[in-house]
Amino acid sequence: MHDITPAQTPLWQLLENTIRVTLAGYAYQEIRMPVVEKTELFKRSIGEVTDIVEKEMYTFEDRNGDSLTLRPEGTAGCVRAGIENGLLFNQIQRFWYIGPMFRHERPQKGRYRQFHQVGVETYGMDGAAIEAELILMGASIWRKLGLGDIQLQINTLGTSEERLAYRDVLVNYFQQHESLLDEDSQRRLQSNPLRILDSKNPEMQDMIESAPRLMDHLGDDSRLHFERLQFLLDEAGQAYQVNTRLVRGLDYYCHTVFEWVTDKLGAQGTVCAGGRYDGLVAQLGGKPTYACGFAMGEERLVSLLEDAGIKNPETEPHVYMVNIGEKAEACALGLLEKLRLQHPEIRFLQNCGGGSFKAQMKRADKSGAAVALILADRELDTNEVTIKTLRADNEQKTVAIENVSATLATLIN
Repeated sequence: MHDITPAQTPLWQLLENTIRVTLAGYAYQEIRMPVVEKTELFKRSIGEVTDIVEKEMYTFEDRNGDSLTLRPEGTAGCVRAGIENGLLFNQIQRFWYIGPMFRHERPQKGRYRQFHQVGVETYGMDGAAIEAELILMGASIWRKLGLGDIQLQINTLGTSEERLAYRDVLVNYFQQHESLLDEDSQRRLQSNPLRILDSKNPEMQDMIESAPRLMDHLGDDSRLHFERLQFLLDEAGQAYQVNTRLVRGLDYYCHTVFEWVTDKLGAQGTVCAGGRYDGLVAQLGGKPTYACGFAMGEERLVSLLEDAGIKNPETEPHVYMVNIGEKAEACALGLLEKLRLQHPEIRFLQNCGGGSFKAQMKRADKSGAAVALILADRELDTNEVTIKTLRADNEQKTVAIENVSATLATLIN
């Protein structure tokens, strides 16, 4: 777990503001859920034999003896909130949320034990159109952020029944090659064999490549669903790669799964992942409801922005108020409040803590402000303020206090 310092937060704000504006453009609504949920929620949704539940969750007993868990992901909590608040049954919903998640993983670049996700969840919509909308929404976010090295991979998992039948075929194949399986894959062989397909172990790649394909065990409806998604993406001009080894790590997915990946982050190349999970709402006690969504990792996206040299310039003050003397300090505070009301687009920074004129001017320059307003006790007698540009060679000038607003509007704009 790590701090995000003021030097870093501007890039986070750029990322989050871009996402918020994009999601608003698609008419998605924000939902906010607790950071702590009952442990049983994640056991029922993610699956008791997954790595997340078995090894990675932060779980504890509260004073009542109830088992609680810091949320390792957001989908289960969003479904729980939707059911409890009557938001899902026989309704169409488009939600999004943002916040910290927690997993006890081995920390590495782009992966931390407290990490931040933006999640998008949709309910009540069958078919491939909503899946295509989610994918195109992601593409829109990358464009607005100026991130061009993110590629789309898609796959289909079919229905739970088709996947269960395929599971038996896959287990039989891996058992014939059990001597080639690493320790992690041997453990997954009976509990979650589809995850073996996603192994990055180079010594297993040839064997995995020859494994039976889920695509060959799908029914006509599942095939048509996936073909429709590809048609919609083609019509929208969205490039993609069909990756038959893309399986996702959570048990509740069905039909379409997708990931946005990059080669700029080493082993942690997935920056956004999602898909359809029609069975989860009923699994958690609600009525059967169509559902699909995605989650994107903020840490990884911030790393991409940093590597691309993208910065958020909207943090430095436009105007620094220098004030010399007790009366000037009091007047400056009131003046800046009026100016902030008149010019909400301008960022004003007040010098606090005293200091000589020279020291305050150094602070003004260091702040990055374009303009310094200078007010001293002696200027109060004439009701005037001195205005000095800090990034240009314009001559400083003295104006009446009532004219400061109009002068600043000209200088800043």
